[in-house]
Amino acid sequence: MKAVEPPTLAIEGVSHRYGMRQALIDVTFSVPPSTFTVLLGLNGAGKSTLFSLTTRLYAIQHGRIRIFGHDIARQSSEALRMVGIVFQPRTLDIDLSVAQNLMYHAALHGIDKQTARARSNDVLARLHLLDRADDKVRNLSGGQTRQVEIARALLHWPRLLLLDEPTVGLDIKSRANILEHVRRMVEEGISVLWATHLIDEVTVDDHVILLHQGRVLAAGTAARIVELAGARDIRSAFIRLTQASEAADEVS
Repeated sequence: MKAVEPPTLAIEGVSHRYGMRQALIDVTFSVPPSTFTVLLGLNGAGKSTLFSLTTRLYAIQHGRIRIFGHDIARQSSEALRMVGIVFQPRTLDIDLSVAQNLMYHAALHGIDKQTARARSNDVLARLHLLDRADDKVRNLSGGQTRQVEIARALLHWPRLLLLDEPTVGLDIKSRANILEHVRRMVEEGISVLWATHLIDEVTVDDHVILLHQGRVLAAGTAARIVELAGARDIRSAFIRLTQASEAADEVS
């Protein structure tokens, strides 16, 4: 009998508190292999907290997180070496060139210079940025800077790519280009968890986790969530489900 492949990412009963404020409440969901999964929620829903827990920036208070079956609390090295991450704040050194930023990151992962140079050229070519390799980051557009951060996250050949609000502040064309490139990576076998509050970035075939005020309100394909909510589209479903949740909280 063929072994069942574990989820790329499994979030199991995760709760997190900042002092008296509850940021996440019993969050449970999974990211299937080779899928584009959208973590959809308004600002303050808990998306960044969840990313910080998944990447071990914060210690898990309650619950469990597994990456390809590896518990990040007990097997963090094995788990995190399979993850590429693009955080919401910009993290490149703007006074270094694109290539220098990538080479520095590769060195942190223990990748030798020759391999790092080859991988850098490969990922930059795929993102149509190879001709900007020697340019300082400060001279790039916002969209190009984001693409370099994605290139950096791919250098160690991760199987899971986490992106936290990667298109915030970008123009429509830059947003579309980044979405196109990341979706193409899914076709090559990479799993993606894309956190956003921008509903127009969701397609009907995407796997969606609707997170609101620290709780998961729905999970499944966008089309399925729309059907279950009795709505006409994912925007209407989002509004209907979040309003119902807030009304229930007021009653309780």
